[in-house]
Amino acid sequence: MSDILEKIIAVKREEVRAAEQSAPLEELRLAASTRDLRDFVGALRAKHDNGEAAVIAEVKKASPSKGVLRENFQPAEIARSYAEGGAACLSVLTDVQFFQGSAAYLEAARAACNLPVLRKDFIVDPYQIVEARAMGADAILLIAAALEPGEMRDLEALAHSLGLAVLVEVHDREELKHALTLKTPLIGINNRNLRTFETTLDTTIGMLDDVPEDRIVVTESGILSRADVEKMRALSVHTFLVGEAFMRAEHPGAELARMFF
Repeated sequence: MSDILEKIIAVKREEVRAAEQSAPLEELRLAASTRDLRDFVGALRAKHDNGEAAVIAEVKKASPSKGVLRENFQPAEIARSYAEGGAACLSVLTDVQFFQGSAAYLEAARAACNLPVLRKDFIVDPYQIVEARAMGADAILLIAAALEPGEMRDLEALAHSLGLAVLVEVHDREELKHALTLKTPLIGINNRNLRTFETTLDTTIGMLDDVPEDRIVVTESGILSRADVEKMRALSVHTFLVGEAFMRAEHPGAELARMFF
């Protein structure tokens, strides 16, 4: 685990302890039971069935490595723009301290369109999964680098019991081996090195032969141009999680359409 990831995980555990005091788990479960669900995996497969790229478009104000990506940050407006641009799903950062995200951003983005939404955060505790469902998420992220294999399986089981889809994120073959013990079809391969923050599409390309055909590879980070998209689609990678390239564009949805359609 990289130093920055260790720091983030430590902060997450503190946040969970504080949140449990202000919003007890049973309270969250009650809130979660009132939320509707959208089919995250189904939305991706629908794009594939139509011969199109399935884009998980990210609503992201800032990152630790790049700072603020978008000064004029309006989650609802961005979400509508993505829907119009052809996105299959949304990913919304809810981490406050490191990514300047917010649960309110997820709620606003989801309310503004009909797309399923991934809660993009550092999930280390069952509380956060119930919390995700309560805020309206349709899917969660599990990061293999941050969790033991047994923890991942337990968190996935809870997510699935609540109707949430799971995107499991890996950075190397060892993490991929553990990720493939999960039931989720969604295998995210992050092209960003957690230690150096450098990105290379070779990370995804180098692991493709190790991913069974019944799984959906989601290539993450470093997709910055139409050429990058074409390179991955030529290798039968048709699912993309993209944030930075869209966030830096004046019209995020138009940039999505330009890059992918």
